[in-house]
Amino acid sequence: MKKTLTFILLLIGALHAVAQTKPVPPPTIGKQPNIIWITCEDISPFIGTYGAKVVKTPNIDQLAREGVKYTQAYTTAGVCAPSRSTIITGMYQTSIGTQHMRTIGFDPKYMPPGLPNYSAVIPAEVKCFPEYLRLHGYYTTNNEKQDYQFVPPVTVWDENGPAASYQNRPAGKPFFAVFNLFITHESQIFSRKDSLQVDPAQVPVPAYYPNTKVIRRDIARLFTNIQLMDAQVGELVRQLKADGLYDNTIIFFYSDHGGSLPWMKREVLDRGIHIPLVVRLPGGQQGGTENHNLVSSVDFAPTVLSLAGVPVPAYMQGQAFLGPQQAATPHKYVFAGRDRMDELYDRVRAVRDQRYEYLYNYMPELPHYQNLIFRLSVPSMREIIALRDAGKLDANQLAWFTAPKTREELYDTQTDPEQLHNLAADPKYQAKLVELRTAFRQWEKKVGDQSATPEKAMVAAWWHGQPQAPTTATPQLKAAPQGVSISCATPGASIGYRVVKAGEASQPATHTVHSWDSGWITGAAKNGATVPAAPVWQVYAGQPIKLQPGDKLLVNAMRIGYAPATAEYVR
Repeated sequence: MKKTLTFILLLIGALHAVAQTKPVPPPTIGKQPNIIWITCEDISPFIGTYGAKVVKTPNIDQLAREGVKYTQAYTTAGVCAPSRSTIITGMYQTSIGTQHMRTIGFDPKYMPPGLPNYSAVIPAEVKCFPEYLRLHGYYTTNNEKQDYQFVPPVTVWDENGPAASYQNRPAGKPFFAVFNLFITHESQIFSRKDSLQVDPAQVPVPAYYPNTKVIRRDIARLFTNIQLMDAQVGELVRQLKADGLYDNTIIFFYSDHGGSLPWMKREVLDRGIHIPLVVRLPGGQQGGTENHNLVSSVDFAPTVLSLAGVPVPAYMQGQAFLGPQQAATPHKYVFAGRDRMDELYDRVRAVRDQRYEYLYNYMPELPHYQNLIFRLSVPSMREIIALRDAGKLDANQLAWFTAPKTREELYDTQTDPEQLHNLAADPKYQAKLVELRTAFRQWEKKVGDQSATPEKAMVAAWWHGQPQAPTTATPQLKAAPQGVSISCATPGASIGYRVVKAGEASQPATHTVHSWDSGWITGAAKNGATVPAAPVWQVYAGQPIKLQPGDKLLVNAMRIGYAPATAEYVR
């Protein structure tokens, strides 16, 4: 009998779909614990601890043995930039205007004609959550991919770049550190040429793929990249142990969305949004346990704030699943959306409960498949198209290309983990269809959906009809006996400042590069190189800043989506 990727890797979650998480005592968390995110790219739960038989991931499996494995974790998008905008803000991308992939720093050939690159103008009150951590004494670092659909203010990170590390923090400071592991990204399917560690003959092939040599090789490449990523996780863990931090640091491991192969990435089916999530608590508390509650990536920001003892802002749309501010009731549903992908539009919304997934297609006249320039670099994508054109795909494989598609879709992920059989028209499932349709409409009404406005009109409204983004108002500096106060007339502007001491050395300190993201940033420095330490901007909290004679105060103010504005004051 033909085995499949999805069946093997989702079986555990399906078996537990109706299970309730056993009550466990709340973990003991320090007042300001150290927190690390180890994030990877573009993988579904293709991990040994989730049931993968071919992929060998001993380091992640060990984290799971010492931590809590979440079996029902989902992202809000099946592609990186919209998903990452949700993760950094605690807000659904569809509600804040970051839903289209991608908006900034992109080659024009991957954008619709006439659409400018733009930094999304998100609601004024919304911040990148590490800014709140910094206001409460945390040292925050990101190594190194951001990709939030907007340029972040200088107030988000103490350090961002290939040398960013908790190791550079001042003595005694708690830290929040992010390490992004790029090696599993979609681009690494076609750009990596090193030897495979996984035998293509041994990989399972889903029913929605033709079983060919090319397909098997791409699956083996993905699995090989996951094994290489797992080795990087092991390297990070060894460093934490060497630094004496492993046992008293909260460690998250997760992927930014689901699988990287065709008809996985960009989709809001389980294979595009179901992710591995492991959390290791200090001292290995609750080690080896499984949590079957629904968790969404919109919950990551409030959860970190909760663990850190920082109040969760009322505007956040996610809910904490750990810490003193943990929600009393787990999610009954989680939600996801698909919008423009590179140069082509579609609009799909998804709602999932413990067992069933519902999709609403706003553009049913279009097939699910989009002929995207970037994805055509993937060998298996070209193989699938060639077999389609030769009439050699079966009904399951041709479904991707069928137009029109149905307005609504409903899948039983327990009996049909590959989501091949749409039950929306089946009378036996009408009650579930109505339930999930109602949940979708209530969620849409509650959080809003920016895709109700065409993208160009959305950007034009943000920019007030001008050809470029507005500029943040110039910060106002006011000197008084107790120090210099700073204000900015632009609502929602984050204010960063630096004090340059009189006679300060002109040569900055250096940090050693330990980049996990060199495939993403062209020309990134090599591991082991030294680079100048970027100046750290402090977050202005409203108290006057005391200066000594000759000191220079530099200020950078920015509302997300606006151009920044600067000012300076010399005492």
